[in-house]
Order: sequence, then structure tokens, then C-alpha cells
Amino acid sequence: MEYLWLVFVLLSTLTEALTRRFWVIGFALGALVAMILAFCDVAVGVQVAVFAACGILSLIFIRPLLATFFVGKSEGFSIESAVGEKCVVAERIDNLAGRGAIILNGFEWAARTVSDELTVEEGERVEIIAVEGVKLICKKL
Repeated sequence: MEYLWLVFVLLSTLTEALTRRFWVIGFALGALVAMILAFCDVAVGVQVAVFAACGILSLIFIRPLLATFFVGKSEGFSIESAVGEKCVVAERIDNLAGRGAIILNGFEWAARTVSDELTVEEGERVEIIAVEGVKLICKKL
């Protein structure tokens, strides 16, 4: 049973490292404690209970603390921070046709102009002046 807990520690740690959302880290800790108990010949029922308790308690107490300090502080990007950025039109922006896209930070974003009468051709430069949902509102430079 010790090696099963070891596999669970490794898999849950890898999962946490890839997601960085602090949902699995408590269960990795619980599996580590259960593995130690398994090496001490503690009953399997106690191992499972300790594993579950550590996982649930970490979700309740530790995850909110870790999320407060770490989530969104690394290479995150807030779309609201795009206001004021200048970019290139990737697809003709035409509000009446309901189409248009710009390239921002290497990604294509849906874009609209400030007025339905204005259109901006592909390749022209625009400035983002607002964000409405997932669309960036632009004005021609």
C-alpha cells in the first residue's frame, strides 16, 4: 500500500504543478501522510481516513490562503489591462456585419469599433479604448 500512496503523491503533485490552482495539493499532502502511516503498519482504514481528512481540510483552510498569495500573480494577463494598447487588425472590423479581429500579445481577439458606421481594414493599426465582454472596442489610429 505504501507504493500506491507514493504513486498518488507523485501524480497529484504533477497535476498541481501543471494546473497551479491548489485543488490537488492537499490530497498530495494527505497521500504523503498516509504513505508514512503505511510504512508504520497502520491500518488501511486509518490511512484512507487521514488522506481524506487532509484533502478536505486543505480545501477548506489552506487553498484559500495559497490562492490569495499565488493565483494570478505569475504570468497572468487581465483583458482590462489591454485598454490603451495599440495593435494591428487581423480581420476587417465591421460592426454591422458582426465581424472583426485584432492581434494582441500574439493572440487573436474579437474587435469592434466605437461606432457602427466606422470600419477598419485588415493591416491597419488601432488603439483599444474599452472592453465589452470578450470584445475589444477600438478606434482607428
